[in-house]
Amino acid sequence: MLQGGAQLVVAHSNQKPGGVERGSVERVWYVAYGSNLALERFSCYLDGGRPRGGARVYPGCRDRTSPQRTAAVTVPGGLVFAGASKVWGGGSAFYNAAAPTQLAGRAYLVTLDQLADVAAQEMWREPGGAYARELAALLPEVAELHSLGAGRYETVVRLGELDGLPMFTVTHGTVADLAPVAPTASYLHWIATGLIEAHGWDLAQVVDYLHAAPGVQLGWTPGALLSALNGNAGRGG
Repeated sequence: MLQGGAQLVVAHSNQKPGGVERGSVERVWYVAYGSNLALERFSCYLDGGRPRGGARVYPGCRDRTSPQRTAAVTVPGGLVFAGASKVWGGGSAFYNAAAPTQLAGRAYLVTLDQLADVAAQEMWREPGGAYARELAALLPEVAELHSLGAGRYETVVRLGELDGLPMFTVTHGTVADLAPVAPTASYLHWIATGLIEAHGWDLAQVVDYLHAAPGVQLGWTPGALLSALNGNAGRGG
């Protein structure tokens, strides 16, 4: 039992994929698919601070070392906007593993403690607190972890491997149960910035990708989305 009555429900794997022994991994990939696609915005999770256009000041990680590497990745599943973002207003971005599409992400090579602190902040918990310490102790030999608490991003999911190291992301445990909600322009600006940075897409590709995500169509036509992003992608809103 963690602070605030939260609990962890863990699906373990005895070895990393590929047969690497337990305890031999010091770094893992954190895969961002929402606003953290943009390096400047992700730096608020590492270094602390408030992202431009956002309503939250992040405490940052205990270890504020920059990611060792970053990489553009595409994984099975899809992007959906739902719920209510406390930082941006409108819908939050979630990863839906069951979607018959592809998710465009950006992988950051970080330490186990950094991933644990990022996940803790996603769940509005303290970096280095009970949740972060327990998660760091479980990594990387975990296939899926659910935190039974108040956070929206309470599920840590293994996405496979990149260069022999496991990839993880965070999402909602039952995305299919959430009603789609349109995201705000400021939120979409950061996501677009990250897609351009990581994948080298132009705005037309960004609009096609984002407009296909459930929730976006509820508030944006392709033309309105292009107009909102034009001149702002690369600046974060």
